[in-house]
Amino acid sequence: MKLTDLFNGQWPDTILFDLDGTLVDSAPDLAAATDAMLVAMGKVAPGEQKVREWVGNGASVLVRRALAGRHDYQADDHHDESTVERALDLFFDAYHEVNGHHATVFEGIETFLQFASNQGCKLGVVTNKPMAFTDDLLERMGLAHWFDVTVSGDTLAVKKPNPEPLHHALESLGGALEKTLMVGDSITDISAAKNAGVPVVAVRYGYNYGGPVDELGAEIVVDSLTELL
Repeated sequence: MKLTDLFNGQWPDTILFDLDGTLVDSAPDLAAATDAMLVAMGKVAPGEQKVREWVGNGASVLVRRALAGRHDYQADDHHDESTVERALDLFFDAYHEVNGHHATVFEGIETFLQFASNQGCKLGVVTNKPMAFTDDLLERMGLAHWFDVTVSGDTLAVKKPNPEPLHHALESLGGALEKTLMVGDSITDISAAKNAGVPVVAVRYGYNYGGPVDELGAEIVVDSLTELL
């Protein structure tokens, strides 16, 4: 299926992008901050490969997964809130130091953004990343100039997969729901798009908790966004 098949032969008027795992490979930074947090708490640093499986639902969930040592931390791992708050403080302190230092822009992103911009698309970022880190990362990666709005994990009282962050971005951009596309890398992004009522393109190279995205309901799944051009 071609991207234009989703919009009656036309390009979408608005495209909303997830950030971590979609535009930017930020796992090295997140892993460094997670390792530093756990070591400061007397625990073993899990390393980048494991942290990649925990990214995607915001810092609070990442920290809780790290404390539990696995993705499905809610199953039977319970930490008192004072422990979680201390871990979050340590994580944020460490992440402030490394945000954007080891991250890279995924191959094909700049090419796709340039093409979409040439088509007159309005572009925005909708991420579960805290606002304190979102714009700094985009600036460091040289991507900020492409986007007219960024909605972060703490911009609203809710975050993806709730549809409100997508609706908020659309309202800010003046976009129409029926002419909007979401691009993401995980079940969180796919669910958010479905909940918002917009089609979604999923990329295989991101952070879907270590699992494939192909069977999760995205209209199109690609290895690179350049496949859509």
